[in-house]
Amino acid sequence: MSGRDTRDERIAWLRQLRPPGEADPAGIERDLDWLEEPGRVLLTADDPRYPVQLAAVSGMPAALFVRGDPALLARPQVAIVGSRNATATGCETAFGFAAQLAAHGFAVTSGLATGIDAAAHRGALAAGGITIAVCGTGLDRVYPPGHERLADEIAATGVLVGEFPTGTPPVPYNFPRRNRLMSGLSRGVLVVEAAARSGSLITARLAGEQGREVMAVPGSIHNPLARGCHRLIKDGAALVESVDDVLAALGASRLECATERAPGARDRAGIPQGMLDSDAEMLLNALGFEPTDLDRLVERTGMSARSVLSKLQLLELEGWVETLAGGRYSRTTARQDR
Repeated sequence: MSGRDTRDERIAWLRQLRPPGEADPAGIERDLDWLEEPGRVLLTADDPRYPVQLAAVSGMPAALFVRGDPALLARPQVAIVGSRNATATGCETAFGFAAQLAAHGFAVTSGLATGIDAAAHRGALAAGGITIAVCGTGLDRVYPPGHERLADEIAATGVLVGEFPTGTPPVPYNFPRRNRLMSGLSRGVLVVEAAARSGSLITARLAGEQGREVMAVPGSIHNPLARGCHRLIKDGAALVESVDDVLAALGASRLECATERAPGARDRAGIPQGMLDSDAEMLLNALGFEPTDLDRLVERTGMSARSVLSKLQLLELEGWVETLAGGRYSRTTARQDR
C-alpha cells in the first residue's frame, strides 16, 4: 500500500486477511502497529508491486504482509524445498544449487524451515544473491525458533512474505497454504530431499497444478529421503543433477508455453514468452510500468550498473525501453499492453 492510503482503507484490507469472526479490533491494531515499523508493507492486490506471477494464480490472497523490499518479489524465482530432517549431503546440495541459481540472477524462494529450506536461504545469501522466505505464521514471529538471525539476514537484502496476520501461530493447516504461495511466486520448484510422505511433495503437486516446472534431485535407493524425489521423477518431474539442468528445464518450460499459446499471446508480466533472456525479463520486471532511474534498477535486480546499462541499451534498440529526461527509463508505450 502507498503512503496515501488512509487508515480506514488499510483496515478494510486487513479485515479480508483475518478469518470470519476473527477481525477483532485488537488484532487489527496489532497489524497496524507492526506495519508502522520501517521495512514493513501491506502489499495489496491493487498495488502495482503485487507480483504478477502470483496474481495470475486463482485463489491467491487479497494482500500480503512483507518485511523487506516488495519490489524484489518481481524477480524470477526458483523455489528450493525438501526435508526438515535433511542429511548433511542434502543440505550441501541445496546450498550449492541456491548459490549457483543466485549467481544466475534468480531469487531463491523457500519456507524458512530447518533442513533444506535453511540451506537454500543460506546458499543464496552466501552468493550475495536474493532469497525470499514465505512464512506460515504471522511475520511478527519467526518459526522455527532459532531462525531469528537467518530471518534478519533475509530481510536485510531480500524479503519475508506471508498472508497471515500478526499473532498467527504455526498450526499445521497454515503450511499447505504457505506452500501454494511458494510455488505461485516461482517459475519452478526444485525438490532436493523428500520422504515418500512429505510436505515438499504437496508443494511440487501445487506447482504442477499452477503450471510451474517441477524438478527433483535423485539420490541413493537406500536413502529414505530420496523416495519422494524418485516418485516425482517417475511422475514426470525433471531429473536434475546440476544447475544447467535447472536452467534447461525452465527454458523448455518457457518455450512450451510460447508454442502452446495463440499467436501474439503474452504473459502477465508483459513479456513475450521465449523471446527474452532471463536478465532482460528480470530487468523489465524491475522496471515495472513507471519511469525508474538506474540506481533503483541496480538495487532491484542485484546486477552491476554496467550490466544494467548494457542490457537497457539492447532493450532500447529492440524497442522495449526508452530513455527519459533526468536519466530515467521506461517501457515504450507500444510495448506496455503486451
